[in-house]
Amino acid sequence: MKLEDLKQSQKIFIENIKVGHTPEYFVLGISSGSELQTYALTPAHIKRLQQYLAHEIIEYEKKHGEITAEWNPNVISPVQRANPPMEGS
Repeated sequence: MKLEDLKQSQKIFIENIKVGHTPEYFVLGISSGSELQTYALTPAHIKRLQQYLAHEIIEYEKKHGEITAEWNPNVISPVQRANPPMEGS
């Protein structure tokens, strides 16, 4: 993918990302409004994605300053629910 292609492509605001996994693959559920896209990646591919994102965040913060964000690991994923809601609840 060329940088020009990325600059010219349509941008969709992502409201939420959830991740689930099995021994064979990771599943990313990415939502925007009422639309949901789901992607499956191998463990090696998800690790490379994590490394790439970490690199890009470092480069961004060098230029624009530290990003402040809080991660809450207690949010239950709709992809991999521990206690799915019961009907009527």
